[in-house]
Amino acid sequence: MAVIRRPFPGLALGLALVLFFALPLPCRALQEFITVKDQRGVDVRVPRTINRVVTISDGMIEGVMTRLKVADKIVGLGSGCIPKIWSYTYPTLGSETYDYHDGMNPVTYLNPGFMDLPLVSRSGTGINYEKLASLDPDVVIVRTGSCSLRGGDDVMDKGIRLIESLGIPLVVLHGPNTFDRPDLGSMGEEIRIIGRVFQQSERADTLAAFLEQSIAFVRERTGDIKVAEKKEILLLGLSPKARSQGGAGHAKGQDTIQTHLLQTYVNADNAYKGSGAWGILNTEQLLALDPDVIILVTAWGYHPPRELYEAPYYQGLTEMTAVQNRAVSALPWTPCNCEKRLEYPIDVMVMAKAAYPERFQDIDLGDWLLTFYQNLYGVDQNTAKELRACQWMEWTLKE
Repeated sequence: MAVIRRPFPGLALGLALVLFFALPLPCRALQEFITVKDQRGVDVRVPRTINRVVTISDGMIEGVMTRLKVADKIVGLGSGCIPKIWSYTYPTLGSETYDYHDGMNPVTYLNPGFMDLPLVSRSGTGINYEKLASLDPDVVIVRTGSCSLRGGDDVMDKGIRLIESLGIPLVVLHGPNTFDRPDLGSMGEEIRIIGRVFQQSERADTLAAFLEQSIAFVRERTGDIKVAEKKEILLLGLSPKARSQGGAGHAKGQDTIQTHLLQTYVNADNAYKGSGAWGILNTEQLLALDPDVIILVTAWGYHPPRELYEAPYYQGLTEMTAVQNRAVSALPWTPCNCEKRLEYPIDVMVMAKAAYPERFQDIDLGDWLLTFYQNLYGVDQNTAKELRACQWMEWTLKE
């Protein structure tokens, strides 16, 4: 049955718009519903048959839906970092430069149609509630802690209330960083909730278990490392923003999800004892820390080890032990990395091999990545190679 909607004259999200989109649609009145408890503990009635979904996430929800083979139901996205292809150029001491190109979120490579979907929000600009409602979704799935839905509890709660006021079923997930202490255990719950929404609990359980097993494998190998033998690791972002503010880079602090991964699964210590995700350190502070290993994270761009070794603006750090020993590794390219996504076991394995190479001699990281992508997304080896390339992890082939 067609639904006639009268246009509104230029009102943003006013009372008239809320009431209009909250009206029950005749075709939905005939639908069957199921009840799904989201991470707020709220029982949400969602249609048994779902054809149109709007997501607000940086790739986590979209990744799970890809694995469940329902990503084609997404009609609107909530992250400007998903429908985007990235490239970077880096200088060396000479006239030579080198490039990284075709970087993207793995879900974008697997779902090229995402490039053409409308955006209901972008990082830092808030949610366009009128556009969201105009997409007429059967359900909206959001993840708090995403770049488009983060901040204080008041900010996130207000966004959730406004979406609910549209009268559309809303399923809310909470990323690990939204808890008092970051913990990856919540990600399994996120995956299983999405599985229940699409009535694919068995496949969701398999996906969650695979991720948990992937990091448990690392934990088993590093669990007996004594305190005196633990490596000091610096989680460093070679950020141009930090350099513009007089620093050399950003360091991940003790209260971040990256440190949780490092301490809980790799059994290493964070060399930076401060707090916060974006602590700015200058050259003198980095030289004083002098960690055993440096792990480069996404920080206002991708940063390969070669940038730290060869860029003119980092020659003041060449005396660091990790630089001298070429003990620098890079995590995968993860644009809009406000919350961990399905690829987080790669971070754990990269950290573990860099910290304790003797314990992972049998792991060829390049091959391990292919197997990981194949199991994660159910793809063939050639597609797995493309995913490895779009996250700029082909440096593992020269390991």
